[in-house]
Amino acid sequence: MSIDFAKKIAADLNVRPNQVAQSIELFDADNTVPFVARYRKEVTGGLDEVQLRTILEQLTYLRNLEARKETVLSSIDEQGKLTDELRQRIGAAATLQEVEDLYLPYKPKRRTRATIARERGLEPLAEQMLNQDVNRGDLETIAGQYLNDEVATAEDALAGARDIIAEAVVEDAVLRSSIRDRTRREAALVVKLSDKAKDERGVFEAYYDYREALRNIPPHRLLAINRGEREGILKVKLDAPDDDFIARMQKYKIKNPKSIFTDQIRAAIADGYKRLLAPSIETELRGEVTETSDTHAIDTFATNLRQLLLQPPVRGKTVVGIDPGFRTGCKVALVDATGKFLGGSTIYPHPPQKRWNEAKEILVKLIMEQGAEILAIGNGTASRESESLAAEVVGEAQKRVGKDRELAYIIVNEAGASVYSASELARQEFPDLDVSMRGAISIARRLQDPLAELVKIDPKSIGVGLYQHDVNQKQLAESLDAVVESAVNHVGVDVNTASAPLLSYVAGISRRVANAIVKHREEHGPFKGRKDLLKVKGLGAKTYEQAVGFLKIPDGQVGLDNTFIHPESYPVVERLFAYLDVRGDEKDLPGKIETLNNKGDLKKLSAQLDVGEMTLADILDSLAKPGRDPRDELPPPLLRQDVLSIEDLKEGMVLSGTVRNVVAFGAFVDIGVKQDGLVHISQLADRYVKNPFEVVSVGDVVKVKVTSIDAARGRIGLSMKEVN
Repeated sequence: MSIDFAKKIAADLNVRPNQVAQSIELFDADNTVPFVARYRKEVTGGLDEVQLRTILEQLTYLRNLEARKETVLSSIDEQGKLTDELRQRIGAAATLQEVEDLYLPYKPKRRTRATIARERGLEPLAEQMLNQDVNRGDLETIAGQYLNDEVATAEDALAGARDIIAEAVVEDAVLRSSIRDRTRREAALVVKLSDKAKDERGVFEAYYDYREALRNIPPHRLLAINRGEREGILKVKLDAPDDDFIARMQKYKIKNPKSIFTDQIRAAIADGYKRLLAPSIETELRGEVTETSDTHAIDTFATNLRQLLLQPPVRGKTVVGIDPGFRTGCKVALVDATGKFLGGSTIYPHPPQKRWNEAKEILVKLIMEQGAEILAIGNGTASRESESLAAEVVGEAQKRVGKDRELAYIIVNEAGASVYSASELARQEFPDLDVSMRGAISIARRLQDPLAELVKIDPKSIGVGLYQHDVNQKQLAESLDAVVESAVNHVGVDVNTASAPLLSYVAGISRRVANAIVKHREEHGPFKGRKDLLKVKGLGAKTYEQAVGFLKIPDGQVGLDNTFIHPESYPVVERLFAYLDVRGDEKDLPGKIETLNNKGDLKKLSAQLDVGEMTLADILDSLAKPGRDPRDELPPPLLRQDVLSIEDLKEGMVLSGTVRNVVAFGAFVDIGVKQDGLVHISQLADRYVKNPFEVVSVGDVVKVKVTSIDAARGRIGLSMKEVN
């Protein structure tokens, strides 16, 4: 069966079946996606992480499909209704929907009108009517043969038979599939206002009287409509060409128009469509487009999250984290270059206290006496007011320190900081601090190492998506966990400094093992070599194999332990060093490797060293850049020294900004004023852009031109055309 699965998945991915089959074997042997993607390239033919995750997803679906087929076949067989033809049709079904359509007539169900009619002995009458082989006679006489204590009149008998026919027709798998497909193509979603009082701010005003073809509705619009319906503001229904569908169904089912039962069958089909089929298909199709929209929104969220996690760290800087607020003041936390909390206080620069000068002096003192260089301000309540304070502080302090130190401030996305602050982990880290002070520490650390800090927070709480609370939460959680796992393993982890939450995302490491690693480190001191990890309680050979390549030891006894080279390849490195005639710590090793790469004959060398060509290329890359953090190759975050207000903006002004969020219709950019500006998808480039991610990602520093300003509504239109 795995071979058949491999062929199907390979066709969808446009790769070779043996690549998929071998990947499936690796997954069935409990290998993780990051491990397979990096260390089993020869086995998979170099499939990347995205392809491997797709294989795993499709494999899970296909296996669930086969399991469902077995359940359905068993259920029908137990009823004594399984024919060879039905077995074949179910076996050939390519989707779960097809299986459910075929199973529908045999599926145990609650008592329906048709069930009651069957219990009253009217099924033979329904079958006689469906046979359509009577052209003469009296309906009442025929129906009168089925009267009993529960069927008082001929009309009662005919009504019951029509109920049976209605249910039988709508359970016809071929007919049901046909009507579903036509509805998908031809129906429109019609939206009307339900309760204006529930929409005081007019958020859903655009949908008070709205109609759009179901097949054309973009994901963000559908999710907005769904939310409006859920909140009782909007009424939504599917509008399909019902009369046309009913006529087609009648033509499909009526084989003998001259039969005396024809009118009865027509009525049964019309009733079945309106009462049973149309509502069912509406539910199915709305669920289908919602699922598609959910997937799109989750993919957008995941892409944004990955970019946020992989923002370059700001190294070697002492940072002041500020969690801004009005009445309760701004919490200020001083964090050294290693992320250690040095102390904190609360300042009250904003209303109602308005102790601006006092707050400014406290911050200037932190810069002058404690060596702080960057003020990191959370982007929540009072952030822009605090930004004005930071600009004054930086300006004044810069005059005092001169050119010896360059001072700056930055607005940091604080989404989820409050979730972390109130978590058990935060209480363990800082048991004596209040929630807001923990938040200020987290804000500072997010600047220093975004990945290490953000992994402490439920990914769903990091707000870089659209409608993340409206989508399938299980699917969202699985997708975002995969993103965090991918990002962590892409960067690698210093096993001697990493927190348990960070370690728990390393390939193969569970939360229990992550806690055990930290506990072992605390009891026995730093790990001196990767082999020492095998001494950790609960960390077995399989976990070690999966995780060790992603765990780095910068100052360990073995230089290779600070690279992505897996210990299983250390003998290859020894043979390579012998070939190059170098020692492992030789300073010109990167130069010799570059020369080797330039020759371009890795195939011959890989054969000589008895290693796969792709694995050798990775080894050479790791040796050329030992201890490399891939995030360091990205542009640094945009630090500021002055501040703007929306009143300072003028149309045509060109500014630098940071991309805060990317959605289907464009990107939101922080240009240093209170409100992020929107670069609509049509303004992202001087060419047609189908997907905003083609042009921008979260964290990108871009130049934008101000195209419109609506100060009253706090809306700023931006363009990236002709400025980047």
